[in-house]
Amino acid sequence: MNEKLHSEELASRAASGDAEAFRALLGLHYDRVFRVVYSVVQNQSDAEDITQEVWAGLPAKLRSWRGEAKVTSWLHRIAVNAAKDALRRSATRNRTTAGYAEVESLSRGEAEDTQRRLSWLQSALETLSLDLRATAALTLGEQMNFAEAAEVLGVAEGTVAWRMSEIRRRLKTLASKDNGLGQEALT
Repeated sequence: MNEKLHSEELASRAASGDAEAFRALLGLHYDRVFRVVYSVVQNQSDAEDITQEVWAGLPAKLRSWRGEAKVTSWLHRIAVNAAKDALRRSATRNRTTAGYAEVESLSRGEAEDTQRRLSWLQSALETLSLDLRATAALTLGEQMNFAEAAEVLGVAEGTVAWRMSEIRRRLKTLASKDNGLGQEALT
């Protein structure tokens, strides 16, 4: 059985109170929800907390799931909304640069250069609005096409296309003002 059919079946069974189906659904989609939340909030600790909250509240939400949307799209929408809500509630934002494990094969100089570029890109993405960051998280981070991202975000596909164009434009503008580091980060 493919993942989509499997997910739909698990969601239906979990909505009926099947705890084993819920555990299987969680195992199948937990990391995906975490990645979406993390891409929006950009803080691992906050993303872990929000992801836990999403899954803790999901049994009640599953009872209202009608199967009109794919389970993955429905979960992505819940994850994006939970992340946005958490950021709105937050009085202060803890902006941190995502840490990436240093690859052993990279020399120290290459790793530092890579980290500098990633830091620039992370900082540049943090200047974007929540809607643009959420769009980038789904299209770039989760590699969704515009139609899938539009469904999750509850907007028209053209809006996603415009947002991606706007993201590229803003990053290029920031890169041109940043003495070459931004240009390096975009290549």
